[in-house]
Amino acid sequence: MSRHVFYSLHYDADRSRAELIRNLPGLTANLEAKPGEWATVKRTGEFAFKRWLEQQLRGRSCTVVLIGAQTAQRAGIQHEIRRSWELRLGLLGVHIHALKDASGAPCSKGETPFTTGTLGENAARVPVYEPPEDDSKLAYRFIADNLAKWVEHAVASRLALP
Repeated sequence: MSRHVFYSLHYDADRSRAELIRNLPGLTANLEAKPGEWATVKRTGEFAFKRWLEQQLRGRSCTVVLIGAQTAQRAGIQHEIRRSWELRLGLLGVHIHALKDASGAPCSKGETPFTTGTLGENAARVPVYEPPEDDSKLAYRFIADNLAKWVEHAVASRLALP
C-alpha cells in the first residue's frame, strides 16, 4: 500500500534536494507548490499559508520533514510540524545535507527542528534519520532504500500513542 505523505522543507533552500526524494516508489507525495504559487502563498500572509497547509495535509498519513541547513529556523516548518502532530499524522525527519542541490553543492547539516519547543516533551518520540554517508549518491540510496519503512514505523508509532 502506498502511503500518502506530506513533505515539509525549506522551499527556497532545499527544493532541488527534495525533488530527488519526492518521487520515490512506495510513497505518494503531496502536490508540490510551483514557485509562482509558493510566492503567492508567502506574499498573502499567514492565513493563506495555513489554508494551503490544511489542503496539503488532507488525506496524508505522515509528514516527512526534510532537514537542510536552515529548516529548524523556519516558522512555517514549525507550524507544519505542530499541525501534523495535532492531526495525529506519523512524523519523522530526514537529514538531506549530503544531497546535492541543482548547482551540485551539498549544504551544511541543519539542526533537528523537533527540539525547538514545538512539540515539547513529544519531540523525543519523533525519529530523525541521517544517511551515514557524505557522498550524495550513497546518501540518496540510503534514503531511497529506507524511507518507506521509516514512514510505516512513524505512522504505527503515532497511532499507538494516546
